[in-house]
Amino acid sequence: MTRNTAAGTHPLDHLVLPTQSLEVARTRLNALGFVVAPTGIHPFGTENCCVFLADGAYLEPLAIGDEQAAMQAIADGNVFVARDRIYRESNGDEGFSAMVLTTGNANANHARYLEAGISAGDMLSFSRAFTDTAGKSDIASFKLAFAAGAEATDAFLFACERVNAADVDRAALQAHANGATGIVEIVAVSDQPAEQHGLISVAVDDPATNGQGSTFHLPNADLSVLDPVSFTARFGLPAGAPTDLRFAAVVFTVRRADVTLRLLAANSIQHDIAGNDIVVQPAPGQGAAFIFREIP
Repeated sequence: MTRNTAAGTHPLDHLVLPTQSLEVARTRLNALGFVVAPTGIHPFGTENCCVFLADGAYLEPLAIGDEQAAMQAIADGNVFVARDRIYRESNGDEGFSAMVLTTGNANANHARYLEAGISAGDMLSFSRAFTDTAGKSDIASFKLAFAAGAEATDAFLFACERVNAADVDRAALQAHANGATGIVEIVAVSDQPAEQHGLISVAVDDPATNGQGSTFHLPNADLSVLDPVSFTARFGLPAGAPTDLRFAAVVFTVRRADVTLRLLAANSIQHDIAGNDIVVQPAPGQGAAFIFREIP
């Protein structure tokens, strides 16, 4: 895919999908044909079970593992946990709360967010253990900077700097039975899409954005912001409650659509066809619509 992006535009890093139960998320994602990584424990009460893709992006299903630790983290000003709680209180425990961007300098992102008036709060630095399918473990360290609309409860964005990348082999974690190799598009819904351009252009660091159109071209994926009518027309899915900005769908690239279709049918996963897309509606453990698209 040819992309016209500004030189400094940040790539997609990962997507945060709140869930009530990692066990439910793991079962659902396995049924969809994904390999799911071992559970990762954060030092502030949350936990995840990620799905890693060959293009480097990944999904982060996120649950509350220790309520007391999470509440303490919120009291201590932890923006990641606080924004997760805000999302859950407004949207429930299943959903798609955040889009995360890769950066080599989270401090610079935080400074830009402050200057633009979109900072969602203090930066966050932390480390956690990462374990591969063979049981090898290493420590991964991160630094995060957060951005959100002034009154946003349905979505936020943040930049993620990998201070120390875990030295583990992800190859087995990227070999998905459904043939998924990457994420080509993230789709958001907004009652007023044009009003989201300021927030998103600063968050992705794309000064070339002119405020026209509904698609932001990142180096490795597109972010499309659609009004509810356009979203429903494109995917045949309900757009949900009114919102300034809500992430709603993930479009995966797959090697062969027929392989994906056979797997979904064999695992009794309800799905529909919209043009060239295979559409799977959200379900417990799968907080967004998953769209599978064959791209040779």
